[in-house]
Amino acid sequence: MTKIILAFDFGEKRIGVAVGNTITKTAEDLKIIQEKNQDEKFKAIEALIQEWQPQLLVVGLPTHPDGAEHEMTLKAKRFGNQLHGRFQKEVVWVDERYTSVSVQDGNDALAAQLILQQYLDQT
Repeated sequence: MTKIILAFDFGEKRIGVAVGNTITKTAEDLKIIQEKNQDEKFKAIEALIQEWQPQLLVVGLPTHPDGAEHEMTLKAKRFGNQLHGRFQKEVVWVDERYTSVSVQDGNDALAAQLILQQYLDQT
């Protein structure tokens, strides 16, 4: 059975979003959410969830290079927990240590694509 997956590169100003599936095992960047406040951000996410009907949500989990948690790690975990609570979808966290750094010009959607591709490559 094909699973549609939405992935998120969480940031306080921008949230990158990518989509992929378990049949082709490929991810593509979708959009960058830059709404002013949390409510508007979650409305934009809700619209994407309604459009794509994903079975799984993947959230990038930022850590220090040695794997230690920092402030954004906790914020990304909270974001993933909010996604689960609001949309009743399974959430999986993926180590994103080097994805945002490896993406040019802060393209958060491309970072989300790399996070999702990493997940798909491991499954």
